[in-house]
Amino acid sequence: RRAQAVCIPSIHLHMTTTTMQVSRKDFEKAQEQLKLLKVDPGNETKLELYALFKQATEGPCNSPKPGMLDFVKKAKWDAWNSLGNLSQDNARQKYTEVVSRLVSAESADQKKDASPEESRQGGYETLLVTTKNNITKIMFNRPDKKNAINHKMYREIIKALEEAGKDDSTIAVITGNGDYYSSGNDLSNFGHTQPGAVEKMAEDGAVLLKEFVGHFIDFPKPLIAVVNGPAIGICVTLLGLCDVVYASDRATFHTPFGQLGQSPEGCSSYLFPKIMGLAKANEILLFNKKLTAAEACAQGLVTEVFPDRTFQKEVWARLEAYASLPKNALAASKQLLRSIDKEKLHAVNSQECEVLKERWLSDECMNALVNFFQRKSKL
Repeated sequence: RRAQAVCIPSIHLHMTTTTMQVSRKDFEKAQEQLKLLKVDPGNETKLELYALFKQATEGPCNSPKPGMLDFVKKAKWDAWNSLGNLSQDNARQKYTEVVSRLVSAESADQKKDASPEESRQGGYETLLVTTKNNITKIMFNRPDKKNAINHKMYREIIKALEEAGKDDSTIAVITGNGDYYSSGNDLSNFGHTQPGAVEKMAEDGAVLLKEFVGHFIDFPKPLIAVVNGPAIGICVTLLGLCDVVYASDRATFHTPFGQLGQSPEGCSSYLFPKIMGLAKANEILLFNKKLTAAEACAQGLVTEVFPDRTFQKEVWARLEAYASLPKNALAASKQLLRSIDKEKLHAVNSQECEVLKERWLSDECMNALVNFFQRKSKL
């Protein structure tokens, strides 16, 4: 018995040393693999990797806490500090596991080649844009970030709408990849702003938003939203500019402008009261009421709701039937319907962007965003 008691720790130490050697090799390999990834893993995953890397190479967090308004550095510090006394060996191991999952996921996506009759358009990092059966599908493709819209995604959606408006498809469809339709604005857009550059951020943001919404107002073909899951913020307000909205029964609709010290956009300040009446619109746009799919349908924001288990099959069969209709007739009819309000919509868009620019520069909005990031860092 005494001899066995001596041998067991000895074997354990030998195995630990071997594991550490393998872990260092894997850790170095993982760093190289991360550089080769083509898809942005999202800010949350990047923060996790940053924290694990720092913990693996330097140990527990040893740097001073950044100022409250330095959102990016504070988020990094919080992520690293949250690892506490996690050992460097375990941090290396967790880092390699995260990278391995990212590599495997990207490899699996690359194997899902488009079918012969489906044309996949390149040049997009945040979207999947395909054309099949006379339908151009614009799919939000940041599933790990709940399809939150960052600046790059804004510009890519503008590009996709321009191309879809000119191609040979009959209709265009917007949908989301994964569990969410879209969680709205990626609030890290605000987190990269230095204290002295807030005014430029607000000005540039308002210009980009006005152009973005303007492309929905001017889109020349029938534009259909296929809401596969929860929708938040601007991806809800833009539904008023779509010609048809189909939703899964697991979708929800939420515009938390009041919570974030902001104001409505996407022409919702004009279209929502027109669609559902002023009182209902006020509940949603002023007081952050979240709607179920059934409630959104009852109030006219959603055209029809489908059971989630049959949602994709039923909706796409219907869309293919729509896409077989005469293309030019559909486009001409859409323009007649939109022309009545087109000038008004552009005026509303301009006004909403001006108000939002003021909100972004207000202390109230800044404090609301600081509180948001604080809550998020504690999750």
